[in-house]
Amino acid sequence: QVQLVESGGGLVQAGGSLRLSCAASGRTFSSYTMVGWFRRTPGKEREFVARISWSGPMTYYADSVKGRFTISRDNAKNTVDLQMNSLKPEDTAVYYCNAVAGPVSDWGQGTQVTVSS
Repeated sequence: QVQLVESGGGLVQAGGSLRLSCAASGRTFSSYTMVGWFRRTPGKEREFVARISWSGPMTYYADSVKGRFTISRDNAKNTVDLQMNSLKPEDTAVYYCNAVAGPVSDWGQGTQVTVSS
């Protein structure tokens, strides 16, 4: 059974940094086409944050995080990380890891990120 587990969330002051990590069990990230991060705040739709393709690799970012967030992969550890710098209160959300391979889309349970002003 495939499981994606996010970690690294927490409370940080505006301007600070956090590093989220997504670990996969039951399947290696190299078997997915794309791995990404999304976030959701109460009352809002889930929002795309960043993703990385396994071939290339190519990275893609939402305009709201471009230049502040960096997505990367660690093949040896089978993880995909999201380095978040210069955090803003509007980055507060539950962050989810998502991995896609054809019709398969696996999600983690999410990790809370709270940025205080």
